Amino acid sequence: MAMLGSLGENLSNTMKKLVGMSVIDKKTIKEVVKEIQRALIQSDVNIALVLDLSKKIESRALEEEPPKGITPREHVITIIYEEMVNFLGTEPVGLNIDQKPYKILLLGLQGSGKTTTIGKMCRFLIKKGFNPAVVCTDTWRPAAYEQLRQLTEEMQIPLYGDPDNKDALDLARKGLQEFKNKKVIIFDTAGRHKQEEDLIAEMDEFDKIIEPTEAILVIDGTIGQQAGEQARAFSQATDIGSIIITKLDGSAKGGGAMSAVAETGAPIKFIGTGERIDDFELFDPQRFISRLLGMGDIQTLIEKAEENIDEDLAEQTMANMLNGKFTLVDMRNQFEMMNNMGPMQQVLNMIPRMGNKIPKEASKVTEDKIERYKVMMSSMTEDEMLNPKIIKQSRVQRIARGSGVSESEVKDLLKYYNTTKKAMKGIGKRGRMGGGAMNRLMGQFMR
Repeated sequence: MAMLGSLGENLSNTMKKLVGMSVIDKKTIKEVVKEIQRALIQSDVNIALVLDLSKKIESRALEEEPPKGITPREHVITIIYEEMVNFLGTEPVGLNIDQKPYKILLLGLQGSGKTTTIGKMCRFLIKKGFNPAVVCTDTWRPAAYEQLRQLTEEMQIPLYGDPDNKDALDLARKGLQEFKNKKVIIFDTAGRHKQEEDLIAEMDEFDKIIEPTEAILVIDGTIGQQAGEQARAFSQATDIGSIIITKLDGSAKGGGAMSAVAETGAPIKFIGTGERIDDFELFDPQRFISRLLGMGDIQTLIEKAEENIDEDLAEQTMANMLNGKFTLVDMRNQFEMMNNMGPMQQVLNMIPRMGNKIPKEASKVTEDKIERYKVMMSSMTEDEMLNPKIIKQSRVQRIARGSGVSESEVKDLLKYYNTTKKAMKGIGKRGRMGGGAMNRLMGQFMR
């Protein structure tokens, strides 16, 4: 799903329309501002905030002269971007793990996605070179320990907890002792039902025992403007607090939650952008707004690639592609690397002007097609994978039966392979890929 669902789509479409306008005059600017207003209000952003933001955009767009060398259209786009970044806060607030142990206390209302967030945070920390430990103090929710055990076991992260012990403070004390030599300890707590006061009281109790380096409040992005009340109460109660907003992948109210929290001045540290364990990132207002407006986010794309792609394997695959030795083994490796970076629409949204051009439905077809291709390749022999030329009709029939697909789908895979090989061979000859070659390559998936 696109980030913040329809908000990202509507804002992106507005920017695309702006790019296509031949004349940028007062009427055009007012039209664009109205569309931005409509998109934000539909996403549950506070009306007073929307009016204030749109007034700033309109005022600057009408009064400021474009800098030398910048077109009026580019200037208006820059103003929209800058004002929306200011709307959410200008600088990212990172995790500065500068002491041992660095103790993170995670709090949240019931259903905020706190336990899932712990798994995502652990994954994030592992990528950064840390080996965190987790302490489960949730004595309220049935199977809380078991859910955490499944999440941490998969990543080989040490977990302390005791489902038979109903004293949360005792569990915190013992867990702290258990992991006193760890660099990072994350304390999970029981989600409360309704009152922010309960969360603050709980934080005070844990504070005396574990003396957390940082307390982080997990807020469900789907609750919209109500997120502001939680963030405000939390930020007023602690000077070591920050916020994680979850479920921002398709929420109609995500924009409301983001703006409501930003308005309180409570620092948003992380956001959850999807269901996958890797759909979790440091909140950077500039990158976030850039993606939201359909302007891409190349820096995050590069970081994702560095984190998830085997550099040696990627270099070998690319070398094979360029010198004409590209095989189905290389193509399967390519698919695996793409999968590791996340859902295709999410990746495409980080490429400037690419996310707008490919509908969500098309990228879903692409992901489904890749999975089918991988199933077909699993039914091939090693010789077939290394030398696809030997795959004639009888082999096509066997592969189709073995993978439970039609013969035409196997032929479609082979056609895509040949198109890829031909396109990459062209890169080797010309030193670059022309737009036509890339379009043909993408077109194989989008058909």
